[in-house]
Amino acid sequence: MASIINNTLSNTDNSRTLAPAAVGSQVALMSVVSVVTILLFNFLRPQNKIIYEPKVKYHEGDKPPPRISDSLFGWLPPLIHTKEPELLDKIGLDAVAFLRFLRLLRTLFSGIAILTCGILIPINVVYNLKNVPSKNRDILSMLTIRDVSGNFLYAHVVVTYLITFLIVFCVNMHWRAMVQLRHTWFRSPEYLQSFYARTLQVRHVPKKLQSDEGLNAIFGSVKMPYPTTSVHIGRKVGKLPELIDYHNQTVREFEEVLVKYLKGGKIKSKRPTIRIGGHCGLGGTTKDAIDFYTVKLKRTEAAIEEYRTQIDTRKAENYGFASMAAVPYAHIVAKMIAGKHPKGTEIQLAPNPKDIIWSNMNNSDAELARKRMLGFLWLSAVCFFNTVPLFIISILANLDSVKSYVPFLEAWYNDSEFSFAVVSGVLPPAISGFFGFFLPIIMRWLTKYMGGLTHSKLDRAVVARYFTFLIISQLIIFTLLGVIFNSVEQIIIQIGRKASFKEIIANLHELPNSINRTYINQASYWLTFFPLRGFLAVFDLAQIINLVWLSFKTHVFGRTPRDIREWTQPPDFEYAVYYSNILFMSAVGLVFAPLAPLVVVAAAIVFWMSSWVYKYQLMFVFVSKVESGGRIWNVVINRLLFCVLLMQALMILTTGLQFGFKSFLWLSVVPPILIVFAFKLYINRTYLPAFYYFTPTEEEIKVAKIHSERADATSNRLEKRFGHPALHTELFTPMLHKNMMPLLSQVYQGKIGNDHAKLDEYGGQNMEAQIVPGGIKIAAIDQVCVVLRICGDDFC
Repeated sequence: MASIINNTLSNTDNSRTLAPAAVGSQVALMSVVSVVTILLFNFLRPQNKIIYEPKVKYHEGDKPPPRISDSLFGWLPPLIHTKEPELLDKIGLDAVAFLRFLRLLRTLFSGIAILTCGILIPINVVYNLKNVPSKNRDILSMLTIRDVSGNFLYAHVVVTYLITFLIVFCVNMHWRAMVQLRHTWFRSPEYLQSFYARTLQVRHVPKKLQSDEGLNAIFGSVKMPYPTTSVHIGRKVGKLPELIDYHNQTVREFEEVLVKYLKGGKIKSKRPTIRIGGHCGLGGTTKDAIDFYTVKLKRTEAAIEEYRTQIDTRKAENYGFASMAAVPYAHIVAKMIAGKHPKGTEIQLAPNPKDIIWSNMNNSDAELARKRMLGFLWLSAVCFFNTVPLFIISILANLDSVKSYVPFLEAWYNDSEFSFAVVSGVLPPAISGFFGFFLPIIMRWLTKYMGGLTHSKLDRAVVARYFTFLIISQLIIFTLLGVIFNSVEQIIIQIGRKASFKEIIANLHELPNSINRTYINQASYWLTFFPLRGFLAVFDLAQIINLVWLSFKTHVFGRTPRDIREWTQPPDFEYAVYYSNILFMSAVGLVFAPLAPLVVVAAAIVFWMSSWVYKYQLMFVFVSKVESGGRIWNVVINRLLFCVLLMQALMILTTGLQFGFKSFLWLSVVPPILIVFAFKLYINRTYLPAFYYFTPTEEEIKVAKIHSERADATSNRLEKRFGHPALHTELFTPMLHKNMMPLLSQVYQGKIGNDHAKLDEYGGQNMEAQIVPGGIKIAAIDQVCVVLRICGDDFC
């Protein structure tokens, strides 16, 4: 115990050099690795366009991305010259909103960095040089508010006012621009021609009104300026969705068997077999795999068709849809009915049918309450267990305090101070990033289980919950753990000085100052965190893991035509995860803005890097799963304003701990909080109504395209578009490489007919096909054919 105390006393001053060394090593390492990664990307991109430019091959309709040269830095000119109007047309409003949010943050944090570095750093440095002994300060602490006290603190309070005004100005400017973009999207030909844009969704329909006539009665009870053109009540589909999934999975297995059997354009000597029944390869019956899957597919197709013919006789659901004659009519009626609940229903604009999670549409109130309760319990448990890595991160981030109690750490520090500093700087953010990878995936699954109705709503819910978890765990709890470490260390120091128990208790009045110093000292950890986030953005650009994994799958697993298409088509962009991580970085940057200005500089650099990286990714690599028109904008702006409140709250704590809360000088920091609340009320009244609804002019209403009731009713457009997908979705058609098709005559005994197959996977194109004995149609796919990603029901 005595040696521990002595080590603690002797290393208190030495540890002051650890934080600058740890930060420097992390910045240097991440900078070098990032530069190498960018160079690697430049060399790999021209030879691997299917990875780095998949949207050139698979794009929507006549909207290919800009041409990009194969030169070393040929990808930069399109990023520089492609502006927002062109991006809106080519990549959609969801992607444009994400890039605009990044531009907002890079501008905002650049301005805050200029304010804090230009005003606060000189004040902090001057105060430290005049009032703090050299042995009690280091290069990083001199740049922070840690040792500053007295009237000098008022400069920091003034800067928080300036930061708040800057944020209000920037957010207001971008909110206004976002509303204009939203109106441009509402007026775009794609939106005005889409069927869902003039459709209303009705939920919680009472049992006695669960019919088409009942829906008409509901709308008839509301004095609407425009009538509906058709209505459709949802129908129970039973196990049809599961049956379709079962059929499609069988098609995948059948394709894999055929491709392996005919690999290299030659038939293997032994036909493939499959064991039915048994366990762990023992028992069961061995059958010919090709004959087995042929019979199985024919049986499942027949079962699905029979199921579909019986659907009209099935019970109605508690939801339905109604179409209007024109898009402006639908928006006017939805805005008028909002919040009124006619006949106990909830009526709102219908989402894109592809956005709907149909399995959650028919949840009753009791079932929804049960799922939400269980989901919340599971979510709480997951979040609780995800805080466990924080203890590891906190220990690594406080190695200078821990080494006094662990002999091998003390020996390591004495033998190699540099490597000790490198590990303490690199490992904490790396472990944090590793454990943070899986949580959003789990949160999304739990949110879906809890009754999320659309994929875009899942994104908004995941942003809200994941961001909350990050704030509570990695900012609040992490800081509290640091306070505990340092408080215990101070008590040990008191014991080492042979202070009595009474004296130790008496010295607890210094605890507030210790708390203040501790959370400001955490800035060194965040200065190692941001270089890692910058590298991860660059790593996203290089897509090394995706490149290696695709190469591995191509050479190791069977390459069916379906596999090749799915592996090479543009992946969906995970907006919820990216928004959450960016918002958390914003929170850290704002919280430490008046306390440690270098953190803001690090955040600004990362946001500038991210804005260019993700502009490339969204232009050439990723697609939006379903276009929601930037609906997530309000959610992320609300969290950004909450980050401002966090900054002010911590500044209140700092002022109160320095001056004492009894002095009431901390009240000088309160007005910016009131400004933020007032600004939020202004947003709700000014921007939100215009953001949610299309507000047409009188002229636009007059010239709007009107769809007749007869046309909607006779063509059953509403039922086709908003009936459950299981009722009309095309089943998978088995596909085989075109060069293997001649071998089918040797695989099957009997006559093989020629036909064509319309494949949804290839935009509805008609492909050559053969009908094999058993009645199964197999489509021929040319592996080198160029397939465009063309529009489906989204804008038809």
